[in-house]
This record gives sequence, structure tokens and C-alpha cells, in this order.
Amino acid sequence: MTLKNFIVDVDGVLTSGQYYYTSEGKAAKIFGPDDHDALLLLKPYLNISMISGDKRGFAITRKRVEEHMKFPLHLVSTFERLDWIFKNFDLKETAYMGDGIFDAMVFAKVAYAIAPANAFFKTKKHANYVTQARGGEGAVAEACWHLLELLGHEPNILDLKINHGGEWGHGSNK
Repeated sequence: MTLKNFIVDVDGVLTSGQYYYTSEGKAAKIFGPDDHDALLLLKPYLNISMISGDKRGFAITRKRVEEHMKFPLHLVSTFERLDWIFKNFDLKETAYMGDGIFDAMVFAKVAYAIAPANAFFKTKKHANYVTQARGGEGAVAEACWHLLELLGHEPNILDLKINHGGEWGHGSNK
């Protein structure tokens, strides 16, 4: 299997899937720790993109994913995901991480499918790998580490260094 792409559904995977509402509407989403760091470790090996179908909370997601994490983000309905992936990526070279009912359809067509522990129970049955961690609680970090192992690039955690630009690297900080 040759993987070149990793597509991550944001809501319920990179987040806990919970929303805070006020009388003004959707106010906040819960993003977990460690996911960004692990994505940076995977970034040299795979093209990483994020998708969300949450129109009303898209500004919140954009702030975290595009502005803070510096990853591409696309607004893609849960019903249009498979077509969108097909139009933009080679399915045979794509790993996808999702949690919803309709993600099982995507799982059936991509090269590798990952679900967080809190994914819909029927969807998890179609995943190649199910994380022990829940969405928003390190599931993406665990998935990244799993993909690094699959690709033969698992880093030695004691050898990791961070450069002054905020990116992870291997070896010395020269």
C-alpha cells in the first residue's frame, strides 16, 4: 500500500464532537491536545488536509485549523465527501479518518480507514484501525503515530527536537 494523503474529518475526530451554544449560536468547539504535534511529525510523509461539514461552526474550525495549525481546510458535506475525495485525491493513495454514520461509505473506497474510539459503532466496523483514544482526546495523534509505523517512519520519541519555527524534526537543532 502506498499512502500519499491523509484526510481528517474535524468534528468528532480532531474535536470531541461537542459544541458550546449560547443564545447567539455556536460559540466553541473542543480541540484536543497532542494532535497538532503528531500531525507535524506526519507532515513530511503525507499530504494532510482537513474537512468539516459544519457550516455554522466553520469560522471556529478555520481559526484553529488554518490559522493556528496551518493545515488546509475544506467545507465538505458528509454526503459529498466521497465525491470530493475522488475528485481531489487518488483513493488508492489516501488514508481517511472519520467518525460519522456516512464515513463508512468513504472507508469502503479509500486505501486506509481510521476511526476514533467514539465513532459511530457501525462505522468502526469498516475501519482498518480504530484508535483507543476518543476524538478531541488524542485520537488524531494516535492515528498519526500508527500511520508513521505503517510507513516505516516511527520516530524515536527521545530523539525528537523542535526547531525555532515551531515544527518538529529529528536529530539536533542545528
